[in-house]
Amino acid sequence: MSPQELLKKIRRIEIRTSHLVNEALAGQYHSAFKGRGMEFEEVRLYQIGDDVRSIDWNVSARFGHPYVKLFREERELTVMLVVDISRSQDFGTREQMKRELVAELGATLAFSAIKNNDKIGLICFTDRVEKFIPPRKGTSHVLRVIRELLAYEPSGVGTNISIAMEHLKRVTRRRSVVFLISDFIDEGYETALRIAKRRHDLILIQITDQRETRYPKVGLIHLQDQETGRRIMVDASSASWRNTFSQLASITQESRQKLWRRLKLDFIQIFTGEPFAESLTKFFHAREKRLSR
Repeated sequence: MSPQELLKKIRRIEIRTSHLVNEALAGQYHSAFKGRGMEFEEVRLYQIGDDVRSIDWNVSARFGHPYVKLFREERELTVMLVVDISRSQDFGTREQMKRELVAELGATLAFSAIKNNDKIGLICFTDRVEKFIPPRKGTSHVLRVIRELLAYEPSGVGTNISIAMEHLKRVTRRRSVVFLISDFIDEGYETALRIAKRRHDLILIQITDQRETRYPKVGLIHLQDQETGRRIMVDASSASWRNTFSQLASITQESRQKLWRRLKLDFIQIFTGEPFAESLTKFFHAREKRLSR
């Protein structure tokens, strides 16, 4: 991609996503995340009407009277985008590569964050950590994030979510809102997600293309695994092959989601070539409703 083409793409994404944020998503982002981070301030004597769940039992036992903990809202959040840029992201069959969708989605979340006066940071990973941009504010910073998501050329080809989560632990000293954006073509990352969830507000966003779940009747085709390089020829005119492919994809996806539910993680699935604003809106609404109970 030439520098001129890159600038045009960045500009198009900036216009499209900033408009989306201004028109629809910034307020929903605020409702779903702002005010959820609280810092301890002090304890005081219990007063009628205080929430009994805020009682500090250790202090109360020490002084013989009920005391409650007081918190103040964190006015500024840190948002980290942890983004898979492995070779499997260079795939798309609906006028959009997965990596292009990731860039638009990342831009939307980043603009939502800075509009709410939050910092945004970026970790790009493959089977290794490729790029780290410390959290900062400002439009120019968001444009740098978009540029890296679109144009960074990774050294690795595979996907290692555990390594990305380990790096996140090393570079983030405070609790953050973490969006892990990947197609999750990886295994053995359960422990890494469990540890990250204890420290951060972790949200998973799965990027998928329809051809990863089902195939049309198109005859003999060559398929290549982008991460391993393995090539096979299949007969996609075979109903048996297409059904087996779809069933295996469904089983794999059900296994992933079963794991994420067991870990009590929020997750969204977004497909290439489809508007993602509605999916984000539904997620923000559901999250706000759940957290306000």
